[in-house]
Amino acid sequence: MAVFLTVLGFIAIADVSAPQAQAYFSDSFYFVKQQILWGVFGFLALLVAANIHYSFWRRLAPVLFGVSILLLVLVLIPGLGTKALGARRWINFGSFSLQPSEIVKLTTALFFAWLADKKKSLRWYAVSLGLVGALIMLQPDLGTTMVVFVIGFTQMLVAGIPLLLMGGLVLVAGALGSVLIFLSDYRKERLITFLKGTTEPLGSSYHVRQILIALGSGGLLGVGLGQSRQKYLFLPEAATDSVFAIVAEEIGFVGSTILIVIFTVFTYKILKVASRSPDIFSSTLSLGIGAWIGGQVFLNLGSMLAIVPLTGIPLPFFSYGGSSLTMVLFGVGIILNISKYGTSKR
Repeated sequence: MAVFLTVLGFIAIADVSAPQAQAYFSDSFYFVKQQILWGVFGFLALLVAANIHYSFWRRLAPVLFGVSILLLVLVLIPGLGTKALGARRWINFGSFSLQPSEIVKLTTALFFAWLADKKKSLRWYAVSLGLVGALIMLQPDLGTTMVVFVIGFTQMLVAGIPLLLMGGLVLVAGALGSVLIFLSDYRKERLITFLKGTTEPLGSSYHVRQILIALGSGGLLGVGLGQSRQKYLFLPEAATDSVFAIVAEEIGFVGSTILIVIFTVFTYKILKVASRSPDIFSSTLSLGIGAWIGGQVFLNLGSMLAIVPLTGIPLPFFSYGGSSLTMVLFGVGIILNISKYGTSKR
């Protein structure tokens, strides 16, 4: 199923990004060639992870988490981290760039599974999650911070952390998140836009309005593959965060519903692997990866449908971005390995 979704993603990138690629690079297939290159690398990572016993990652989890924290620090250093669109999220290595915040999603799932296996206290989870969240918010990237918190809280829930303590931590995280939203003009503007709707079609609500136009234009069966009008530089971030809007315009309500069902079944399969995992580490890790992929799909599609505020969250397997695609496929490889050792016990 991961292969099927990735191939669909390649097709979507080839279609959606063609006008933008031609406008900036004189090459209609620039983005899709880059994505295929990362996809090949990602599938190699999937195959490797699928053939390495999951207990290997238990031993490496603290080290990998520490390395990802270091990368989050390095990306904030001018000269090392690359700034684009008002955020510092990438580290350049010659001809390619790395996004540490995509790596930390997997390493957080690994580390929290290790914490659950070692039966660590709430303090370990709170400090680790707070550190990751603070470093990602310095980039700034509220959407990724939300995904990391979804991963962390899901794993804490199944690790046996008392609900009362978790509730207190959720309240603290929510309060801090609210403060950060109102301290940032663009975050506050996005929240106000979400609450007020498309009252400023050429201003703050332009992006949301263009998304809704794309969704509405698709109708029941869509305008046809390759026939989107919104992809011609009307819709911002069409190949990345907003790729679903273009896909929905072309395949319509019926096709979009089928795609959502596929994502739902895929997430359910991961949770099923978790329910049959042989030990605490593999079960908690599977749930963390499931929360990562499922939570990211929900936040992306929710922002496209205007049921949550617009956030810069990539759609797994579809959105353009090498770090995101590679890490998701790597995570799927770990799930495949865990599934080999599943039991019939819940």
